[in-house]
Amino acid sequence: MSASQSVQPPPSSGPAATPAKKAVRPGDRIFSGLSKGSGIVLLVIMAAIAVFLTIRAVVAIRANEGNFLTTFEWNANATPPYFGIAVLLFGTVVSSVIAMILAVPVAVGIALFISHYAPRQLAGPLGYVIDLLAAVPSIIYGLWGALFLVPRLTGLYEWLDMTFGWTGVFAYDGTPARSLMTVGILLAIMILPIITSVTREVFKQTPKAHEEAALALGATRWEVVRMTVLPFGRSGVISASMLGLGRALGETMAVATVLSPAFLIQISLLESGGGTFAQNIASQFKEAGAMGRDALIASGLVLFVLTLLVNGAARLIIARRKEYSGANA
Repeated sequence: MSASQSVQPPPSSGPAATPAKKAVRPGDRIFSGLSKGSGIVLLVIMAAIAVFLTIRAVVAIRANEGNFLTTFEWNANATPPYFGIAVLLFGTVVSSVIAMILAVPVAVGIALFISHYAPRQLAGPLGYVIDLLAAVPSIIYGLWGALFLVPRLTGLYEWLDMTFGWTGVFAYDGTPARSLMTVGILLAIMILPIITSVTREVFKQTPKAHEEAALALGATRWEVVRMTVLPFGRSGVISASMLGLGRALGETMAVATVLSPAFLIQISLLESGGGTFAQNIASQFKEAGAMGRDALIASGLVLFVLTLLVNGAARLIIARRKEYSGANA
């Protein structure tokens, strides 16, 4: 054979040229179909809720003689109806923000104690009690808040008035403490078990190798927590906080039991009165007429959109932190 001739490889057989497709088991197909179907059903339900709320809300808003966004009154059963969500939006946001400010630091501290500081004999029962608190019905919290918490906040409110009353935010008029501040404290107690339970499980997933490496470098226990546990669980803390915020925004019976409804935006958080979306719907739905129910549904649509915006913002924060962590890895 001459040098100019090249050696040709033997022709490949059919099965070797085209790799065989991986066999898919029937169970995998069923599970995949059920998973996709569940996701589609969830999207359909969310879309159906949004469409229903929008249709009924448009009817009420068109018949409304007031400005839906800025009116302080709620006379949806009048002819013509006159109502607005200014007070409800203010009360819902303020009480939820107070709850988050009070609950998140305490929840993170409890989660760290259970996962990294408490002895095993104490961590197990304490975690079990926290999980049980998350299952307590909201009406129980509401009754406890109205009968036990409200009478015992008078001293705290008087001290806040004496110390910070000059700000106007903590001016106290001496009336029973059925205010947005009281609602915020009660909501903080309610969402504390949820945030604690989720955060605790996230902290437990911190890689042991990272903690052991920090200890080998001479770090103290707090430095280990600060350098490894908290950065690893940051996205989990945000997710847990958003779960708690979702419950705080939509809480109904506990708020309705404690809060004295008043359609007035209170500059002071300690003055009795206020309102939230869920509390207003629960208290007025029974007596509402056809137009009044459409007006309440319109306020429910605002709460629905507000919840979606909060959850969407949380997802964006988590995604950006993951991208930032991946870029620095």
